[in-house]
Amino acid sequence: MGHYSSYSNSKDSVVALAIACLIVAASAGSFIDDMDITFGGERAKILNGGQDLTLSLDQYSGSGFQSKHEYLFGRFDMQLKLVPDNSAGTVTTFYLSSQGAGHDEIDFEFLGNSSGNPYTIHTNVFSKGKGDKEQQFHLWFDPTAAFHTYTIVWNAQRIIFLIDNIPVRVFNNHEAAGVPFPTSQPMRVYASLWNADDWATQGGRVKTDWTKAPFTAYYRKFNANANKAGTNSVSTSSEYENQEWKTQEIDAAGRNRIRWVQNKHMIYNYCNDHKRFPNGVSAECKRSRFL
Repeated sequence: MGHYSSYSNSKDSVVALAIACLIVAASAGSFIDDMDITFGGERAKILNGGQDLTLSLDQYSGSGFQSKHEYLFGRFDMQLKLVPDNSAGTVTTFYLSSQGAGHDEIDFEFLGNSSGNPYTIHTNVFSKGKGDKEQQFHLWFDPTAAFHTYTIVWNAQRIIFLIDNIPVRVFNNHEAAGVPFPTSQPMRVYASLWNADDWATQGGRVKTDWTKAPFTAYYRKFNANANKAGTNSVSTSSEYENQEWKTQEIDAAGRNRIRWVQNKHMIYNYCNDHKRFPNGVSAECKRSRFL
């Protein structure tokens, strides 16, 4: 993001940071304009003039894409329709990540299953290279039958995971308690479809059935209402200044919804895994009810 040591006080530093972040409009973007295919060649297809994108997996390769821009905080929405029928062994992803040692990352991963069994929604947060913050859920709908919206809200106070605008998880900033939180490293948006049958489905017991290949996942209506990071960026007009995501939190209705999701649909919570963490769970587990 550059250095601002030449500015004499914290107010000037805030102004400099604002100038270094370009606010991105809230309208849905085009995959042609916003994304680069990163691997898989023709297995990744941009369709309908940039409005739709499909990723496919066969026995030779998966496929993926990443955003052209890096972002420092924002709201990121993507509609997905996941691999139908026997998706065992496959992992479909939508996540944010920085690069290099000590990277930050915010994950939605969708772990396939054999026909008739539910997908597992796997969430995780990495900060300064450290993860181990997994929570997993089963969905209250069939994610292969229609598109649903998966959202990551990332601001300086918290990270919120939402599905169809229903909060399923909150990870609050507890840096004051010594818990790393992603606040300074810009991240790109990534998505991929790949084979992980060594662990993805029932701990690796169910393998990918390659006779069902190619497997295909569907993406559409990507939207980044976010700060675009870049040293040459300039701030835009004030029409984008009032952005809810900057201070978004969970209100009373949201707390009721997240309580319902976590009581009825959560299947794994690292905060309850005392066997995995015999020396005690992380500090945030004791401080925040809605992690």
